[in-house]
Amino acid sequence: MFRWVACCAFLLLKTVPAFAISLEAPQGPVLLTVTGAVPVTNAPEGAQFDLHMLESIGTTTFTTATIWTEGAQRFTGVSLHDLIQALQVTEGSLRAVAINEYSAEIPLEDAVPEGPIIAWARNGSLMSVRDKGPLWIVYPFDDYPEYRSEIIFARSIWQLSRIVIEP
Repeated sequence: MFRWVACCAFLLLKTVPAFAISLEAPQGPVLLTVTGAVPVTNAPEGAQFDLHMLESIGTTTFTTATIWTEGAQRFTGVSLHDLIQALQVTEGSLRAVAINEYSAEIPLEDAVPEGPIIAWARNGSLMSVRDKGPLWIVYPFDDYPEYRSEIIFARSIWQLSRIVIEP
């Protein structure tokens, strides 16, 4: 009897997050807006995030050199994988858009646990717009040589302001 009750409780709890997840409204300045086919939202246009909200999803830090900086830099941000998981996105592609409207398509397959992050800090300091911030999509170039390609460099958008989930 106990096994049956435990099994039913597990199955019930396993299905709850699929429809019960809600996203709080940002309390600070909105740094990132995710629009399009996004299942979890907190605003009419999609999901909006302030820094605290991005941090609460999870923080990833890695050190890598980029073609835009001198020497290895330590980047801290939210894993693209974790953000996509939090928003329950399971299909489509991502179009990352910068403040100046530069955009690049990022396949959903890039959102892997060891993949890119949406960085808000470099070498321990928050990034300003002047310093490629406030958000920058950074791949772990030094850990995975396959990321050192023109295609991936084009996806490494700085001054990121929004992501559009396209079907």
